[in-house]
Amino acid sequence: MNLAAILPHTAAVHGARTAVELGGHALSYAELDACAGRVAALLAARGVAPGDRVGVMLPNVPDFPVLYYGILRAGAVAVPMNPLLKSREIAHYLRDSGAVLLFAHEMCAEEAGRGAEGTGTDVVPLGAGTLTALLDGHPEPAALTDRADDDTAVLLYTSGTTGSPKGAELTHANLRRNAEICAHSLFRLTSDDVVLGCLPLFHTFGQTCAMNAAVTVGARLTLMARFEPVQALTAVQDKGVTVFAGVPTMYAALLAARTDAHDTSSLRLCLSGGSSLPVEVLHGFEKSFDAPVLEGFGMSETSPVASFNHPDRPRKAGSVGTPIEGVEMRLIDVRGGVGELCVRGHNVMKGYFGRPEATAEALRDGWLRTGDLARIDDDGYFYIVDRKKDLIIRGGFNVYPREVEEVLYEHPAVAEAAVIGIPHPTLGEEVAAAVALHPGAGATADELREYVRERVAAYKYPREVKLVDALPKGATGKILKREITFADS
Repeated sequence: MNLAAILPHTAAVHGARTAVELGGHALSYAELDACAGRVAALLAARGVAPGDRVGVMLPNVPDFPVLYYGILRAGAVAVPMNPLLKSREIAHYLRDSGAVLLFAHEMCAEEAGRGAEGTGTDVVPLGAGTLTALLDGHPEPAALTDRADDDTAVLLYTSGTTGSPKGAELTHANLRRNAEICAHSLFRLTSDDVVLGCLPLFHTFGQTCAMNAAVTVGARLTLMARFEPVQALTAVQDKGVTVFAGVPTMYAALLAARTDAHDTSSLRLCLSGGSSLPVEVLHGFEKSFDAPVLEGFGMSETSPVASFNHPDRPRKAGSVGTPIEGVEMRLIDVRGGVGELCVRGHNVMKGYFGRPEATAEALRDGWLRTGDLARIDDDGYFYIVDRKKDLIIRGGFNVYPREVEEVLYEHPAVAEAAVIGIPHPTLGEEVAAAVALHPGAGATADELREYVRERVAAYKYPREVKLVDALPKGATGKILKREITFADS
């Protein structure tokens, strides 16, 4: 069954209820369903066929779910993209996915246009009212296109520390089952719930746990185009938000910003993921907001939810809980009680698009090797200990060192570069780079920082750049990142 079928099903029951809202703009479920159907008609008129990839490069605005469900309804594959990406990154996404079309918000349309040059992808810029005007030419909604459970629904781009970002193929069954479990078993959502959509919808956490879960049951999704703690607290009070999903940095910011003037009594449940939630923040938040926080684990390749602290079982601070229904987790290569976490189940991706070798490396005997190191207690609760990969998580956003290093190496003065994460009090981790220059070459730390800033998304460039004579290396010549230190690390 097509994942997009959840929308007309909900619209038939809760058509008059608000589906999505941002500020004063709102769409009912009937309106959202009709608009998605007209997007499917628009795509068909432009020659988009089932299986074609269509990019969506938007912040959290109502146009996102309209396009997302419209693309799926047409039988095409949605390729969500961060609107902060720069042209070189956009070009890779488009070439790798073979996207035939890219809907880009006006804030990033110029960058998207540059990135699309030579890719064969048509860019459709979207400003206020643009999509409505486009749909005026397609008043009749297209019918839902049948798709098989194992057909790809969404390509979510992710990356390890080796190589460029690759598209995780998430199927209709992957995403539908994950949304259903989140909505019913974990979060116990009903049509009376109001979900605050602070998490980016282009990211798997916001997409499944907020948008798809809300649509599954007919709940209201209140969007925030950009997270800001005071505005989020105001939204909780004014909109009667009952469920909040966020990353640890959001919880720390909300806890710091809350005053007695904020009425947050409507909150009944909070969800945390993306990285480990500090126990001190967890306890402080629950005490201040009088709402339980359920922490879980997931990744793009698992649609994303693999495990959670369940509402009907004891919660353990610092733990990502136990596997969700239909999912298994185990540790391999265990040393001292810690091993690499592997996942198997209905949530695991089909593979990496066009990357058979990377797929074979990640999926072995049906088990996904996550690259995360974890331990398990006597009750079967999992704890993420560290990351096997060099992944940096800055404020909930994934930063892959290899990608930033590639840009640094493009600078003519750079001989060697290593990018690592260093502790940061509010972001969790900050991006830092140690750089050795070619003999006789001249470049300042500020110059290198600016060089990278102009070529990658704003959250990726290194705020800390240190010039060194040489980088530490092992016997084989491999750079030893563990021996690189900064003042804050």
